[in-house]
Amino acid sequence: MQKRRLGNSGLEVSAIGFGCMGLNHGYGPAADRNDAIALIRAAHERGVTFFDTAEAYGPRLNEEVVGEALEPIRDGVVIATKFGFRNGLVAEGLDSRPERIRQVADEALTRLRTDRIDLFYQHRVDPSVPMEDVAGTVKELIQAGKVLHFGLSEAGTDKIRRAHAVQPVTALQSEYSMWWREPEAEILPLLEELGIGFVPFAPLGKGFLTGKIDANATFRDQDFRRTVPRFAPDALKANQALADLVREFAARKSVTPAQLALAWLLAQRPWIVPIPGTTKLHRLEENLGAAAVDLTGEDLVRIGQALATVHVQGDRYNAAYQSMVKR
Repeated sequence: MQKRRLGNSGLEVSAIGFGCMGLNHGYGPAADRNDAIALIRAAHERGVTFFDTAEAYGPRLNEEVVGEALEPIRDGVVIATKFGFRNGLVAEGLDSRPERIRQVADEALTRLRTDRIDLFYQHRVDPSVPMEDVAGTVKELIQAGKVLHFGLSEAGTDKIRRAHAVQPVTALQSEYSMWWREPEAEILPLLEELGIGFVPFAPLGKGFLTGKIDANATFRDQDFRRTVPRFAPDALKANQALADLVREFAARKSVTPAQLALAWLLAQRPWIVPIPGTTKLHRLEENLGAAAVDLTGEDLVRIGQALATVHVQGDRYNAAYQSMVKR
């Protein structure tokens, strides 16, 4: 597995990371704990050194699983986790008060079985707490040795600049994929200017870009996609044009749609590190295979031209969630 540096920070990670959220949160029933631990360790055996978790994934259980899985190999991996929700529960709203940030850091260290958090993200911007206070609190944690790097998630350009002026931001984690390209307009140029790495979550469009979700797809009660407008039946039917496009280009390169989608992200900037997630070993291996896919300049031009002809329908979150975390 190739390595990449997240911006100018010097933090080096595998070119493809592992998003641990889906092991027990968001997409249905939790994986068996032992199976989840085995999968995380299998990812490391295959070259993954970057693992992403959060207090809100579970809540707390996700960090405990990640901590147990990585404890024997702690010095060979980079662990990212997050703060930002009241009591670690998304449903209870945002909370990035300095005292809460410090509490989350201490509790995460225990759950992760470690003495430092490699990358500590604000999970979502909290409009009630000045960004300078958030960045200043994380700076204190860095000075104390509890945190090594500061990150933001889904932050806008103004908030990124304000945070970076207080404590250099190592990475921004936001949604980015072939079917959500908003970061290209303002975010990517700013990150390049400031020397900040980019960690796309949902790099496979929450599963859509794998080609396994068609217009007739249904989702289990515990799967958050049931509430996402982009996965409503009419939207899925309209968005099949994008899935068909990805499938076509993947066939030309003799790779899977998922591999093409991840390779496309890797080709956008050398400091982009996507974090696909899965609960299945064969999908993990498929995803990691994207690091070996070579997209030429001509490939990227053709893909870009084709993507420009597709209008993706449906919002990426429901109205209640978008209102809560509006940047």
